[in-house]
Amino acid sequence: MKNIKIKVDNINLIVPEGTTILEAARKANISIPHLCYHPDQAIKANCRLCVVEVAGSRKLTPACSSYVFEGMEVETNTKKVRDMQKGVLELILANHDQDCLKCLRNGNCELQALCQRFNISKTNLEDSVDALPMDNTNPSLVRDSAKCIKCNRCVDACQKGQEVHVLTHSHRSIHYNITPAYEMPLEQTFCVFCGQCAAVCPVGAIVEKDDTSKVWDAIYDKNKHVIVQVAPAVRVALGDAFNLEKGSIITGKMVAALRRLGFSKIFDTNFTADLTIMEEGSELIDRITNDGVLPMITSCSPGWINFIEGRYDHLLDNLSSCKSPQQMFGALSKSYYAEINDIKPKDVFTVSIMPCTAKKYEAQRPEMVTNGVKEVDVVLTTRELARMIQSAGIEFDGLEEDQFDNPFGIGTGAGAIFGATGGVMEAALRTVYEVLTGKGLPTLKFSDVRGLDGFKESSIDINGLEVKVAVVHGLGNAKLLLKQIERGESPYAFIEVMACPGGCIGGGGQPIQSTMDVKAKRIESIYKIDEDLPLRKSHKNPSITELYERYLGEPLGEKSHELLHTHYHSRDMKYNFEELLK
Repeated sequence: MKNIKIKVDNINLIVPEGTTILEAARKANISIPHLCYHPDQAIKANCRLCVVEVAGSRKLTPACSSYVFEGMEVETNTKKVRDMQKGVLELILANHDQDCLKCLRNGNCELQALCQRFNISKTNLEDSVDALPMDNTNPSLVRDSAKCIKCNRCVDACQKGQEVHVLTHSHRSIHYNITPAYEMPLEQTFCVFCGQCAAVCPVGAIVEKDDTSKVWDAIYDKNKHVIVQVAPAVRVALGDAFNLEKGSIITGKMVAALRRLGFSKIFDTNFTADLTIMEEGSELIDRITNDGVLPMITSCSPGWINFIEGRYDHLLDNLSSCKSPQQMFGALSKSYYAEINDIKPKDVFTVSIMPCTAKKYEAQRPEMVTNGVKEVDVVLTTRELARMIQSAGIEFDGLEEDQFDNPFGIGTGAGAIFGATGGVMEAALRTVYEVLTGKGLPTLKFSDVRGLDGFKESSIDINGLEVKVAVVHGLGNAKLLLKQIERGESPYAFIEVMACPGGCIGGGGQPIQSTMDVKAKRIESIYKIDEDLPLRKSHKNPSITELYERYLGEPLGEKSHELLHTHYHSRDMKYNFEELLK
């Protein structure tokens, strides 16, 4: 690739052809302010905060959408540039709810940071906040258009990233808004509650529904036995909130922090990830050997479940009937765990720490009830857990490492890799191959299904039968395989779908600014956890073996079906559009 010589603020640079001014400035350690730009999205160039002066041009130039050329001279900090940038910020503030103390993004807001950078505390312009009513009636997400800065990042995530097409534009000029069609609330649309919109929002216009007060109340309630489970992807992302190196494995410190917060027991969702493999792997074997519906598709990702129920409900028979690891844990907490500890199921208060906003929606599903009570009482995202730790005044980095509790504290490497795209598939193949062949795998590493490619496929020879598998992440990629199944052309026996880019490590509830580069580091750490664990196959987990011997009987047995399996149904959305348009 051709290299180009340029100057940025009198600093000589050599950059590849096709580099934007914004990217080139970074090489000179210059941060050009921006709001609509996101490294994982298409260039939008609509906020105009990133303007710079280019020699020879009478107009200010947007740095995010302008590419360098040979001999270009750029100035990023002239009076003209700063006056323009401050003017743009003041215009945004004039149409923005500035009550920062009540905002979940306070202290972690890109607009707030820019205002501090330019020493702007209040605009001199007349406030004119033209906002739609707050949308906070669903279990997962809160939309507050009074905080929206119209950057369109959420629209890009919803339309181009996930191809769900729920969020769009409405009206023009001063009435321009970002909204679902007909300004409907999210729960009345085909929103899958994946939270990718919240993950890219630079302000607090879309945030997770905060349920931390419910957890504090339960911890303080002497009549409640409060337990918590933690998903595998949380332990490689939580450190971001405490300024640790991206992808840091902080499992022991995380457990210690949860202990200090006051939870009675701290358990590992890796345990029920292993349990999921036992059930899902057995279901796959049953379908292959008894001419069941193929391809079988994983059912661990609630955003994906919401998507197929809403858009491809005629393919629901292809879904595994297994509950997700979160809900399997919840079912066991209100049955097996309550029984062996002589606690009434209604007195066990089960909390999940998840990387996912859709998990909040999943926990509210009417099917997710055991012994007459909700299986999971509250779901907190990684961001919410970080806020609880900070609120308690816990110095996270200085904590001594602690261990998960039993009986749900032992997880294998197979359970750990659930956090990365391709991990469920790889974990299942480790078990299915050995159960069907009676032989150990030559290698536990299925490289073909690893990595951040949107679509991956592989095959494995099982007793002379070639079993083809596929892995996709991001719902736009899932559509390709679903259309293949519709046409009767799918060559696969097993398909893994994760709603979020990168899988759970890129969930909508993970720390803000989880770019693809950050996700890659988390995936690397997930596989490091797997490699370092003494147990790496779900069917070799002694606690899983004991659970079946003492309580469940066998995979796909009567007790297992009662507790660990469910049914999925069409999200039959019928609206009276004439009524909505009145």
